[in-house]
Order: sequence, then C-alpha cells, then structure tokens
Amino acid sequence: MDLFVYGTLQSQGLMSAVAGCAARQGFPARLHGYGVYPVKDNVVPFIAAQKGAVAEGLVYKDVTAAEMARLDLYEGAFGYRLVRTQVETDAGVRAVSCYLPPDDVAAGYGNWSLSDWEADHLTPAILAATEIFLHDPLPGFAQLRAMWPMIEARAWSKHRATAAPASRRFQPIPADFEIKKAHPPQGRFFSFQSVEVMHRQFDGTMTSLLTREGFYGVDAAIVLPYDPATDRVLLVEQARVGPRLRHDPNPWMLEPVAGIVDARETPKDAALRECAEEAGLTIRSLEEAGSFYVSPGASTDYFYTYVGLCDLPDVNTYQGGLANEAEDLRLHPMAFEDAMALADSGEIATGPALFLLYWTLRHKERLRALA
Repeated sequence: MDLFVYGTLQSQGLMSAVAGCAARQGFPARLHGYGVYPVKDNVVPFIAAQKGAVAEGLVYKDVTAAEMARLDLYEGAFGYRLVRTQVETDAGVRAVSCYLPPDDVAAGYGNWSLSDWEADHLTPAILAATEIFLHDPLPGFAQLRAMWPMIEARAWSKHRATAAPASRRFQPIPADFEIKKAHPPQGRFFSFQSVEVMHRQFDGTMTSLLTREGFYGVDAAIVLPYDPATDRVLLVEQARVGPRLRHDPNPWMLEPVAGIVDARETPKDAALRECAEEAGLTIRSLEEAGSFYVSPGASTDYFYTYVGLCDLPDVNTYQGGLANEAEDLRLHPMAFEDAMALADSGEIATGPALFLLYWTLRHKERLRALA
C-alpha cells in the first residue's frame, strides 16, 4: 500500500518507530483541495478540506500490512480514519491511502512547521511511540487513548534526563550499562517492566546477566509554599494508596504541593500550576531546592523540588484540589516551628516534606530577607 502523510510521520525517525520498519525515504506529493493546519492547543497538524488549498506531504511506497496495522493503532486511537484518495507527484497522479482526522478537530492559529516540530518534539514523540509497541498484547484504540497522557509524560521525562555532575562517582560510557533485553511493560497508568542488564563493576569487569524490575513513574514538581513575612508553611493532607497497601493504619499523609510534570511542560510551570490548582496560591518566586531520584534502586521517579515564596491565607485549614481529578485535599497553613514539631514527632512521614522543611531551615535567614 502507498501511504500519503502530511504531518509528523514525514519524519523518518517517527515513521520508523510507529511502523516498526527501517527508516525509509518518501517522495514529495501534493493533496489538492486540502490545507494543513495546527491542531488547537496541540503541537501536531491535521488536514481539512478547503477549496484551492494544497496539502504538501510525502508518499511512502509499499507499506506492508503489518506496518499498516501499527499505523492504524497509532492514528485510530485519536479518531483518524484511513481513506483512499489521489495525490499529485512529480511523476503524475498516484492513488494512495491517507489518514483523515475526526470531524471535531479544531484549528489553532498560525502555520505548522515540520522542522520546528522536529527541533522541539521529535525525540519524545519517538520515545512515546516506542513505548506503545513494547506492549504485548497491544492496547486497543480506547485503551491507548486513555494511556496516552502518561505515555507522553514518561517520554518527556526520558527526554528531560541529563547527566548530573560526577566529580567523585563513576563516569560511564553508554556500553558500561546496557539493557540486553526488555520484557513487555505492564500497567495502564503507571508502568512496571522487567529487564535483563549488564553493567561495569568497580574492578573493571562486567557483571553477568542480571534480571531487574523497575517502576516507571514520571517527573514530578514538588513545592513547599512558604510565607517569609509570617514564617509559615503550607502542607497538604490527603489519603494515599501507598501507605494503605503497606497496611499503614493511617494512610492520610502530610505533604508539600505536588504534581506530575506534563508533556511539553517545564518543571517550574508544573510547580506554579499545581500550587494554583491544589491550594489556590499565587507563587511570587520559586527557590530551587534540588532535583533527585526518589528510589533509584527500583523506580524512575524524579522530583524537581522548590520552596515557593507566597502570601499564605490567615486560616488554620481550608479545602483544595480539583474535583475533576478526584482530589480531596485539606490544606494546613501553619507556623514553621509547628511543622518542624510534626517532623520531629513522626507525624510528617513523607520524604519530600521532610527534605523541604530541612532545606528551608537551612536557608530561612536568606528567605526571610526576601519578604
């Protein structure tokens, strides 16, 4: 089958990841009577019928049935449907297949550029497509659509990863830690995967083949709101499934404001958004407190932590959170010394809260001078 593409699949890397094939060259083609437009509030384009318009794209020749099945899943999860049409090529008119968008897609402003999209979004798009097709069995259309936000968030977490300083620790090359085999991931929201790895040992030799399991979380932004004028902090109380699964008699935890860093969102933007959504707070400035893995032996979870300077309301408690995200939150503004007493007593039993309280204690003199 010959397939005409006009958007992100023009990128050979993404086409290869989605179709499960080696990189292939397409040849230029034009679909008359259609224009290419950016999707509203998204980074991808779509085509819509428009008299006199021309959609520029590529034709991939001889796409196999197995490759089309993967493409159908990737496109069909978002309501795109395969149709037969004709395009103009340098060699003449050619019959092709093409994915048309659902009728309810709305156009955004401006023009869509493949080169601009590739510069900012290609790598995480390939990472997301790669994760989809690691699943066995593959999800259906509706299931993939529901999984997509977390797949994208994980892809952007991987894309965001950079090497921290290594002045004392080992400085590896890629061959020093290799995943030899990755088994299909499990899970629809979070993800769990078994892998077989080998890594360099401190004596210079490689380990034997090791089986390890890992939990794929996502990057998160964690904020301790702090009012330097009144020396008060805010803690969030909510019921948590982790302590309950551990058989903790009281799974209601005291924590900082926290939330997932969404795809295409910076950690700082996520921190500001979560403070507004969870606690109704406007943060004047964010003090970076550190970024770190939470449990590197078994989890990809990575936290960007901040102390958020703000004006806290003069109340003991108030309700917060978003109902459409099933958040049932109680917010506790309190004197800093009262929060430290809760840390000393063990009532605060979450690592990010303890870390940020002790970080604030160390930097309090400087922070209070900013009031």
